[in-house]
Amino acid sequence: QVQLVESGGGTVQAGGSLRLSCAASGYTIGNQCMAWFRQAPGKVREGVAALYTPGTVTHYTDSVKGRFTIFRDNAKNTLYLQMNRLNPDDTATYFCAAARKPVMYSTWLRESPYDYWGQGTQVTVSS
Repeated sequence: QVQLVESGGGTVQAGGSLRLSCAASGYTIGNQCMAWFRQAPGKVREGVAALYTPGTVTHYTDSVKGRFTIFRDNAKNTLYLQMNRLNPDDTATYFCAAARKPVMYSTWLRESPYDYWGQGTQVTVSS
């Protein structure tokens, strides 16, 4: 049984940083694509960052480029999202997702290719 457990959310002032973690069990993070998504109140869930784990290729949505970094620690079987220079628009529940099969680059930030999801962790950025 695959489980993805996010942690590291919280409340931070604008300009601050947070690091989210996604600990995987029953799934080896080095095998397929993994990603971070977020959902703000009243909005659809959007892809934020993806990591093509057989390699080290990453992809980010435009609004977080240069501020967020997705990376993994194979030894800990954990995916991370380092978030810097946070602003109130980053306020959302953040979810990690993992795929069972290879994912086309054009779909890395879409929900449909991902088979496993965590329960989410709340990030609140105050102005």
